[in-house]
Amino acid sequence: MTETMQRWSMNALGRENLRLSQEPIPQPGPGEVRVRVNAVALNYRDKMVIEGIMPISLSFPFTPASDMAGVVDSVGEGVTRFTAGARVISTFFPEWIDGRPTAGARDLPYRTSGGHFQGMLAEYVIVNENWLVAAPDSLDDAEASTLPCAGLTAWFALVERGNLRAGQSVLVQGTGGVAIFALQIAKAHGAEVFVTSGSDEKLALAKKLGADRGINRLKGDWTEEIFALTADRGIDHIIETVGGENLKHSLRAVAVHGRISVIGVLAGNEIAIPAGELLLKSPVIQGIGVGHRRALEDLVRAVDVNALKPVIEHRYRFDQLEQALEHLDRGAFGKIVLTRG
Repeated sequence: MTETMQRWSMNALGRENLRLSQEPIPQPGPGEVRVRVNAVALNYRDKMVIEGIMPISLSFPFTPASDMAGVVDSVGEGVTRFTAGARVISTFFPEWIDGRPTAGARDLPYRTSGGHFQGMLAEYVIVNENWLVAAPDSLDDAEASTLPCAGLTAWFALVERGNLRAGQSVLVQGTGGVAIFALQIAKAHGAEVFVTSGSDEKLALAKKLGADRGINRLKGDWTEEIFALTADRGIDHIIETVGGENLKHSLRAVAVHGRISVIGVLAGNEIAIPAGELLLKSPVIQGIGVGHRRALEDLVRAVDVNALKPVIEHRYRFDQLEQALEHLDRGAFGKIVLTRG
């Protein structure tokens, strides 16, 4: 093993401040493990953190990205959960093991990897042993790296909090990382899946993954199309990835006593909805901020049992972060992953 490693870091906000440097390989302390990082999946949230769009306090020099998969190569004193050679993935909220997050109503619970804590864009990372989950046996490292944020967000919305049942209808907005996972998880649970997108090509790809209906949102009122396709019943569970004004449309499309999982803020952080529809339809509108470690462990088991394969549009080399971020700007069908040489 060499004595130095590559690490992406930044001393100030902005993509132009990202630097790839050589640094000493760190050593694990008591309760810590060192992971040889083999793959890092990028999320749109990582781009927002790097560019300063997401208003969170960072500790500089800062290493971005929350999602990785790799192999434990060294353990510190007292470590019992993993041994050298174990394949692992990171957790998005390292301190959130199960149940409710530990936080008050005043201070939002947002102590994340690649945010409050240093991220994963390094060839080796040191983390507490409790901050990791065993990787799925059925996935390679690039595929496994997509689970901690995008995969778990979809799982937490539909299964952990949503109690999805076979025969229900699910509407997935878009074809990004969370959306494609939601499509795959919903189909694995026997749901009827509707997908909206502004691209007929991406809708065709979604249908190849099992989507039952595809709606081009640029070719008319997609809520009217939902009414036509469901005989005015509406959708049992909507994966709302857009936010802003779009939530009004989701409320219009949701079934009476249905559910809307609010995940994205692409159209803005502020939302307002008609009180009449809210009161009379009485849907559950739940905000989803990824999920806890136990749910990620549940997802890992489900991935292995159901042979679920994450969709990766492109794999970039570790030193191609700039190209990967540009791809994220354009939008991907599924996930974008950086892999080690």
